[in-house]
Amino acid sequence: MAAPAPASRFSFGRFLLYVLLIVLAVGALYFAVVLNWSYSSGERAGWVQKFSKKGWLCKTWEGEVALVSMPGAIPEKFEFTVTDDAVAEQINRQMGHRVSLHYEQKVGLPTTCFGETRYYVTRVVRVEDGTGGPGSAMPGTPGAPGTPGMLPAPSAPPPPPPPVPAPATPASPAPSGDVAPSGATPGLPSTGALPAPSAPTAPPLAPGGDPATQKP
Repeated sequence: MAAPAPASRFSFGRFLLYVLLIVLAVGALYFAVVLNWSYSSGERAGWVQKFSKKGWLCKTWEGEVALVSMPGAIPEKFEFTVTDDAVAEQINRQMGHRVSLHYEQKVGLPTTCFGETRYYVTRVVRVEDGTGGPGSAMPGTPGAPGTPGMLPAPSAPPPPPPPVPAPATPASPAPSGDVAPSGATPGLPSTGALPAPSAPTAPPLAPGGDPATQKP
């Protein structure tokens, strides 16, 4: 009468096996969808200033890019994850240069075993439109290209304007009146002719004398 008990235990063990297989199948399907489907994708351009491989058991490449929206602005940081060693090698060769990163954003991944961020970089392209680093006042920086944090050399001051010639002073008219022109003798007419002599003055008459008998 005790024989049916093993058959009951065998049926319960088979049920647990089926449940475990179903859980594994659902989990595999979930991760396959999450890892191959992207919530968003795009491009980020900036200077790679930190990139390292870390993790306790699942080691992934984690990096940081400094984004500069305009000259003189505080750079914004973009943290990303790389799982492909070939892409990580390309990023290591572009350290200190301005690059454009193509990323895909994943959602729904549990734990940090898949990366500390959910932005996975799949392609990197070097950008050649500027050599200034984060914090530069201008994109162009003299010296080594891509040196972060350097300011451009001050430009030379503009040359001074040419001197303006002084305006010519008009000749003043010859003065009239008592002032003699240049080269003329004072007291003489401007024509140079001598004045006519004046007539002698008659002496005064003696008292009681005759004007006819007076001598000059």
